[in-house]
Amino acid sequence: MHKKNKLVLDNCPNFHRIINFEYFEEDAVTEKLIKIYRDFIFKVDLSNRAELNMVKKIDFVLGKYIDDYSFRRKLQQEVFQVKITKTCTNVLQTIVENIIAIFNRYEEETTRNFYIARWI
Repeated sequence: MHKKNKLVLDNCPNFHRIINFEYFEEDAVTEKLIKIYRDFIFKVDLSNRAELNMVKKIDFVLGKYIDDYSFRRKLQQEVFQVKITKTCTNVLQTIVENIIAIFNRYEEETTRNFYIARWI
């Protein structure tokens, strides 16, 4: 188990920043996102390349969540719109996939806005 934890931490350069992030006491969304992150990264099968990539992505996304106030607001709003069906077999993975999808949309929107603003 100790070896697995070290391997997880080797693939999560933002781990300590995310876990130790100081958020407002009433910020239940951030608290829950950090719990989801911690639960997910320590439950995946690291020998599965797809799951390892998900660990790296969620680490990057929550690192961005800490650094980018605009993305933090966007994720806090959109995370409530995530729908989990009754047939879902891995709720944690589905939530993580949706968080990553929200980040991808955010990046696409901000990049598009940047290019539009640049041409004006």
